[in-house]
Amino acid sequence: MIGMKPASDTNTGSLLGKILIFAMPIMLMNVLQLLFNAVDMIVVGRFSGSAALAAVGATGSIVNLMVNCFMGLSVGTSVVVAQSYGAGKYDSISKSVHTSIALSAIVGLVVMLLGLIFCAPMLRAMGTPEDIIDLSVLYLSIYFLGVPASMIYNFSAAILRAVGDSRRPMYYLMVSGLTNVILNLFFVVALHMSVAGVAWATVISQYLSMVLILVCLYRSQEVIHFSPAQIRLDGPTLVKIIRIGLPAGLQNFLFSISNVLIQSALNTFGSTAIAANTASGNIEGFVGTTMNAYYNAAITFSGQNMGARQFDRIDRVAKVSTGLVFTTWILVGGVTLWLGRPLLSIYTTDPAVVELGLVRMRIMMTAYFAAGIMNVYPGLTRGMGYSVLPMVCTLVGACLMRIVWLVTFFAWYPTLQMLFICYPITWFLAGLGQVGVFFYARRRVRQKTAPLAAKTAAATCGPP
Repeated sequence: MIGMKPASDTNTGSLLGKILIFAMPIMLMNVLQLLFNAVDMIVVGRFSGSAALAAVGATGSIVNLMVNCFMGLSVGTSVVVAQSYGAGKYDSISKSVHTSIALSAIVGLVVMLLGLIFCAPMLRAMGTPEDIIDLSVLYLSIYFLGVPASMIYNFSAAILRAVGDSRRPMYYLMVSGLTNVILNLFFVVALHMSVAGVAWATVISQYLSMVLILVCLYRSQEVIHFSPAQIRLDGPTLVKIIRIGLPAGLQNFLFSISNVLIQSALNTFGSTAIAANTASGNIEGFVGTTMNAYYNAAITFSGQNMGARQFDRIDRVAKVSTGLVFTTWILVGGVTLWLGRPLLSIYTTDPAVVELGLVRMRIMMTAYFAAGIMNVYPGLTRGMGYSVLPMVCTLVGACLMRIVWLVTFFAWYPTLQMLFICYPITWFLAGLGQVGVFFYARRRVRQKTAPLAAKTAAATCGPP
């Protein structure tokens, strides 16, 4: 098996172009995924009504709660593979590949079972309106059947991105996404299956993407080659993945808890508000998912340069990533705000839904750059091997403060505007904290490696 260098070497040369080249396929992949999700919403909203749109939207926080917690473990895969690759430790990459795929299959099955058991009780506990709860339960019961495939795909995509390949995951998602769109139209429009049709289309497309990416790894003749006969949980590798990935997963879990509480508060405003929140959130996601590509780039570039001990280059990665976040916010966020009304009108013909969606969009877009900072800097920090600190920062700055906001300001002034404002405020708080955590980790890394560098230099120079 031969070694492999990515098309864009992260350890040398100008960073701006290389980060963009790496991030663009991820960005396009994320945008396509959102487009496919948007088609789900548009098809069900247009052909099954606002109640069906609200029913699907009401499930989002539960899906994030149960899926993103374990999906965070894929961050551990990305960092471990990237650091090994940057350090030239190709033998350990094979163990990481097979351990990651085994782990993803296990956690996927666990999440599927938990989702099938608890989706109905959780929806009722959140106060989901009676006019949509049966549809929401139906959607989730089908959706969770596809979670194992989604887990395996995302862990496998993390492996490819860690060695510099961000294109092939995009290609496979394009194929599965187009399949999802075609099946949506067939199930919902032709067969009138409503939310069940949307759910089954999603499940089938998830298994298709899983098959495509596993075949890619199986056919690879390079360091990321996947052999089914070698699937096992390697103890030391598993510990490394969990050490980095578990805090990221716990962060996602706690973050989702706060969003579940916000969704519960939103549910008290009725199905029209839920539908507006769903449509607006889906549109805003195009800005957020674009910035999320920089998060993935930050993990890979920071991790590989950490493995190569090029710490000054990590600082430059941080500067370039920050500039890209602000540029994206101004350009993409500005266009989204400008076209807000016609975009929302694609999802629904209900004018009340459109007006409430605009309320949320105007609040969110004015401060979305803070969300980008809050997401990108943990990638830089985790790439250096520090995963607990970003988790704590998000826990305090976002999750805890959102709960505080709900029991104070929102309880005093229970309006939709007051509910939505908690997002930008907590983005600012968590973003400032994540920048501080990055500089702390940066200093600690330099302090730890300085004695080793001095010993190496002394040994090279020899006795005077």
